[in-house]
Amino acid sequence: MDYFKRYSRQMLFSPIGEVGQKKFSQSRALIVGMGALGTAIANHLVRAGFGYIRIVDRDYVEKSNLQRQMLFDEEDVAAALPKTVAAKNKLTKMNSAVEIEAITADVNPSNITEFIDSMDFVMDGTDNFSTRFLLNDACFKNKIPFVYGGAVSSRGMTALFIPDETPCLRCFIQGGEGTTGETCDTIGVISPIVDIIASYQVTEIMKYIAGDHEKLHRSLMTMDIWQNHSYAMKFASPKKGCPTCQTNEYPSLKTGVMQDITSLCGRETIQIQLESHFDLKEWAEKLEKTTKVKKTPFLLKAQLEEGERLVLFPDGRVLVQGTEDSGRAKALYARYIGM
Repeated sequence: MDYFKRYSRQMLFSPIGEVGQKKFSQSRALIVGMGALGTAIANHLVRAGFGYIRIVDRDYVEKSNLQRQMLFDEEDVAAALPKTVAAKNKLTKMNSAVEIEAITADVNPSNITEFIDSMDFVMDGTDNFSTRFLLNDACFKNKIPFVYGGAVSSRGMTALFIPDETPCLRCFIQGGEGTTGETCDTIGVISPIVDIIASYQVTEIMKYIAGDHEKLHRSLMTMDIWQNHSYAMKFASPKKGCPTCQTNEYPSLKTGVMQDITSLCGRETIQIQLESHFDLKEWAEKLEKTTKVKKTPFLLKAQLEEGERLVLFPDGRVLVQGTEDSGRAKALYARYIGM
């Protein structure tokens, strides 16, 4: 009875009904990125009753996130919670019937197959094209729908890509892993465009899961809600020779093991991963001799006398914050962690 009461208004919508609602409850979703788009997507999927949701993100909550990342609050910032942990805390309170799996990790070629295993679709909540092309390749190789989305400034783009039915992301956006583009950390973003794009993403996957495929948009939608522009590029044939959906080369999956050093675009942060594990208690004892240390159950922050900050995670990752110079980041890593 509670099931029907909770979803009654959604089931009264005839394209979903009781049959569609049951399909939602049996679906398994992967959301990569728990920032602005990811939190809005997760909010909609959990409230709609999608049965199992795996969320993956590599970062923790900061005050600048609160303007647009709807699942976080000031207590999460004070506790320096990983985004996945803070998000799961909120999502579980929304709907305890939905199983939420929260993973704090960097998504890369060495683990993407593990993350998409047993998933029915993948939602894009990322902020960079390197990861998006990785998700695109992994989804098409494993025949899983990929719901692309991006938002920056007052502009947004989204599309549902379905293996063997539609073109893929590479057919529309050139540049491969070298594409960086503008980010919310360099030119800003207003939260309404985030909500709109996330809503389009979720609506398209609801149509797909409910089985109303005739109503799928089948286009790459773009819009600027400040300048009052919108455009839909209808899907045509896949791009000839596309290495993902035509020749099945999947280049983003062939970049080998995870990158040791990654620049987080626009954030004055370099991520370095040379270890597979950190004992945070042990490293707190080491670093507190020369730095100002703050330890939580999920991460360790060390304020350096040079001005930068190290953030250590149990999975072996280190964020060097306060520089975009990979050489300096490596030097600081070597000085305090060792190489």
